[in-house]
Amino acid sequence: MKQSISLKTDFQPTFWVANGMELFERLAYYGQNAVLSIFLRDHIQLSIVDVGKIQSLFGGLLYALPIIGGTIADKVGFRRSFALAFSLLTVGYFLIGSTGMKAFSEVYSTMNLFSVLSLWVIITAIGGSFIKPSVLGTVAFTTNEKSKSLGYAIYYWLVNVGAALGPAIAFAVRNTFGIENVFLVSSLCCFLMVIVNYFWFYDTNTQKYNETIVEKGRQLLVVLRNSQFVLFLLLFSLFWIVFWQIYIIIPLYVKDYINSNAPFEIISSAGAWGIILFQLLINRVTKGLTASRAIVLGFLVASVGWLLPALSPSIPTIIVAIVIFSIGEMIQAPRYYEYIATIAPTNQVGMYQGFAFLPIALAYALGGIFGTWIYQTVAIQCQSPQKIWFVLSSIGICASIGMILYNKKYNRYS
Repeated sequence: MKQSISLKTDFQPTFWVANGMELFERLAYYGQNAVLSIFLRDHIQLSIVDVGKIQSLFGGLLYALPIIGGTIADKVGFRRSFALAFSLLTVGYFLIGSTGMKAFSEVYSTMNLFSVLSLWVIITAIGGSFIKPSVLGTVAFTTNEKSKSLGYAIYYWLVNVGAALGPAIAFAVRNTFGIENVFLVSSLCCFLMVIVNYFWFYDTNTQKYNETIVEKGRQLLVVLRNSQFVLFLLLFSLFWIVFWQIYIIIPLYVKDYINSNAPFEIISSAGAWGIILFQLLINRVTKGLTASRAIVLGFLVASVGWLLPALSPSIPTIIVAIVIFSIGEMIQAPRYYEYIATIAPTNQVGMYQGFAFLPIALAYALGGIFGTWIYQTVAIQCQSPQKIWFVLSSIGICASIGMILYNKKYNRYS
């Protein structure tokens, strides 16, 4: 008989505090991320190449540094990690926005804005690197065996609520107060979480780990020596390279070739709304698939959607393409960690799972530079903006074929 789960007794109060802070952090992140490309190019007047470099620097560090951030969080505790994280995020988002504020125009007038912004995004990324390890660690310590699965589902759902609402708030702020103030709102969201953490978060993790950053580096080397795993990471990074173009290329494309007054922030958030609405249905429909088949199917579904704006570019077709991409993500994402468990050596499954985010970090580190290069080359220089969608679709299809061949070689269809 299945036991019922009580939201009051099976989840410690700190669980809700941590996930509430995660919601506001995601509101802040996705709000500023939805406008970052346009802010850097049109407001700060950076070249499209420099926009791509800053996007890659920010995203690459944000998703790579949790290797170090998680190790530090385990040592000092989640409460201190949250305090450091939200303090740095508060300062970082404000500094990024300040480069476009009239009040600071004289301060920045003699500075190289690319160099300054690079420093500001590094500070912000360092802050962000502590969030996920601290939230996920808190979920683990504030749930029991009965409620743990639901706890992670709540966390994932709130991440997507933030991804959906953040861009909508960014649009309202940009439209009313100016694009630079979007970063001020992100900074304010994080400052409020500094206060929440101080008064309401209680560290439930009394178990401190002695693992050093050097040992974590050694683990990374062990993982990267596994050529089979490295190949898997590279194939999976192709999917995420396409994903990040939703926030890099699409705002530029919508503004330049569809409608300069369109709410590009809300358009970019269509995938998050798709996940909120369809995640349970997609999970139910695809639960009978093996992990390997789910990943291949997810890649294929995500890829074909981009053919719609390629054939008929408009805001509705772009929105539908993003939602289709999110359906592909929903098909494969829940099976990702299960699949890694089949790749990892039996006595190293936990270690391999700890580096499962590497494709996202690699994809973002390359995605900003790649996306803006494609935009500059295909859309602007070749004057063929519609071909961008064929490029994105082709990358996804190549990833799908690569996974099929990978599964065939390593017998992962069983």
